Amino acid sequence: MEDDIIDAMDERLKVQIEEEIKGMTFTKNFRSPTAEEWYIFLPSYTDPVTGGAAGKTIIHYNLYDTKHIFINTTIIFDDPKLHNTELHRLVYALADEIVNRLVGYADTLLSVHSGENSYNAEYKQ
Repeated sequence: MEDDIIDAMDERLKVQIEEEIKGMTFTKNFRSPTAEEWYIFLPSYTDPVTGGAAGKTIIHYNLYDTKHIFINTTIIFDDPKLHNTELHRLVYALADEIVNRLVGYADTLLSVHSGENSYNAEYKQ
C-alpha cells in the first residue's frame, strides 16, 4: 500500500517557515519574579513603528505549592503582515517553536495575538 498522506502546504511556505524559524532570535527582559518578557526577532518581519522586534512573548508562572507549575504564555505579533490569514500556518509554526524554546514541555496555556491569525491552545505533558 502506498503512502496516503498528502501534504497540502505550498513549498514556498514550507521554505519560509524553515527560514523564519532558523533565523528566530530572542532578547529577554525580566518583568517580575514570576513573569518574563521576551522580544522575538524574525528575519523577514519587524515592528512597523520601531523597526525592531516582530513581536513579544510574556510568560507568567503560576506557582501552586511546590509540586505544580502551570504556565500562561502570551505571544503578540506586532508586524501586521503576520495578521494576514494566508500566513496562519507560519504564525502557528512560529508560536509552536517559541513555546518549545522558551517554555519547554511544561503544561502551558497559550494565547497568540496576531490579528485574524489569533488563537488559543493548551500544551499538556
